[in-house]
Amino acid sequence: MTSASQIKEHMDVIASDGQKIGNVDHLDGKDKIKLTKSDAPDGKHHLIPVGWVDHVDQHVHLNKASKDVKAQWSEAA
Repeated sequence: MTSASQIKEHMDVIASDGQKIGNVDHLDGKDKIKLTKSDAPDGKHHLIPVGWVDHVDQHVHLNKASKDVKAQWSEAA
């Protein structure tokens, strides 16, 4: 399992189909990644669970396809 400590601000978040989902704004607690709103299609912050992370190298790679991520992410308050 990937450690949340490997996830850093401004890293690209890449879905399993190779599509860029956004950039990490910061970790929201220990179990959610908050994405920057500047990359979001609706201009809002979104949250994705750390459990969706497959691995981290110079990017955060998810184990879900982009359409699934966008259908299941939650809007940050």
